[in-house]
Amino acid sequence: MVATPENLPDMTPQEYLEWEEKQHLKYSYVNGKVYGPTENNIPHNRIAVNLVTALENHLKGKGCLVLLANAKLGISEQGPFHYPDVMVTCDDIGTERQFKW
Repeated sequence: MVATPENLPDMTPQEYLEWEEKQHLKYSYVNGKVYGPTENNIPHNRIAVNLVTALENHLKGKGCLVLLANAKLGISEQGPFHYPDVMVTCDDIGTERQFKW
């Protein structure tokens, strides 16, 4: 049986992070519950591309990174954890290997 958010028990943040590392899809985590990825469509993707372009142009030279949907956002070590379509960080995150959420 394939694990889906509907048949998963509540998880601790650590259990979610360990489980999610082994998944082919990206799942969000909020208050012990796992939520499946949303479907994207062409208009949705176009909005994200336009937003990334505008943010990149606006933030050029300011030391910020614009990140796309495959970057996990952790609000804290306890979650929630999401994969936003677009996010910006101006924190000094060092190399990509050190950038871990």
